[in-house]
Amino acid sequence: MTDPLDLAFSALADPTRRAILALLLEDDMAVTDVAEPFAMSLAAISKHLNILSRAGLISQERRGRVKWCKLEPGALKCASVWMQSFGQFEPVNLDAFEKFLETELPGEACD
Repeated sequence: MTDPLDLAFSALADPTRRAILALLLEDDMAVTDVAEPFAMSLAAISKHLNILSRAGLISQERRGRVKWCKLEPGALKCASVWMQSFGQFEPVNLDAFEKFLETELPGEACD
């Protein structure tokens, strides 16, 4: 999987990674601070951070002995543009659609 859009959506599919991104909205954080609110090991958090890094959603840098994480908001631009393209469609009223099918296709089941 090398498409940036695929990487972004794959990374965003996990609720822990979405929660990490929400934390990083506030400010850059040390990895240990990112891990603090989660009931999982530091190794598990590091795996999540690596996935977010590979997707380009965050960057990590070492400052002295501490590894810091920073949100890369530009990385979500492609995903945002892609999702916004679906906003042009009106929501489908399924009840009205079912009635339309019943009138146009009488006697056929819509189940």
